[in-house]
Amino acid sequence: MPETLRGRAALGSVQLTVVAVVVALGLAVTCWWVVRGDPGTPVAPAPVQASPVAELVEVPPVAVPGPGAPAGGPTGSSGPPAEVVVDVAGKVRRPGIVVLDTGARVVDALEAAGGARPGVDLSSLNLARLLVDGEQVVVGRPPAAYPPPGAPGPTGGSATSGLPGVPAALVDLNRATGVELEALPEVGPVTAAAIIGWRDQHGGFTSVEELLEVDGIGEATLAQIRPFVTVGGG
Repeated sequence: MPETLRGRAALGSVQLTVVAVVVALGLAVTCWWVVRGDPGTPVAPAPVQASPVAELVEVPPVAVPGPGAPAGGPTGSSGPPAEVVVDVAGKVRRPGIVVLDTGARVVDALEAAGGARPGVDLSSLNLARLLVDGEQVVVGRPPAAYPPPGAPGPTGGSATSGLPGVPAALVDLNRATGVELEALPEVGPVTAAAIIGWRDQHGGFTSVEELLEVDGIGEATLAQIRPFVTVGGG
């Protein structure tokens, strides 16, 4: 006890006990307050369970049409025909229908018909021209020199055609010479000789349609000849 308090304040055992209890209670309250205000040890968040990843599906590649490819895919449109059909008429070795690949030219049609006959002038033809399906290529004469198939021909023996390169009067198949026969459309020296040979072998023609039995004459050639021929006495 300090000198100044000696003799003035005397603490007995009871007082000391009370003071000790008060101090203990103060410490207890202080500790509780400190513990209450402490946020404590942070709690680790619970692990998040990832959902299973769906299996990847392979997507087939999409074909991209190149330049010039038709729109709508391979089945969206139809291409040009693979062949062209052409009628080769005139002064060729084998007149008639020829079938050629698309992109063929007039010179190809001429070769397919056996080529032009000797001495035929081809200057009127553009041999490099592309062929069109269904057209007719006339060799050795302008197309205007031929009457259309089925056109009525002259009715009299002295009638004239008025067209260059065709006979001025009807030609009698049973009396005509080789020169007269060669004046007919589609008829050259070989075909004229074949007509005379058939006439001699069978004793003459009884109808114009019998020309189909002569080598080198087909329906197209007959259609060109018919307006200018007749069948007389043998």
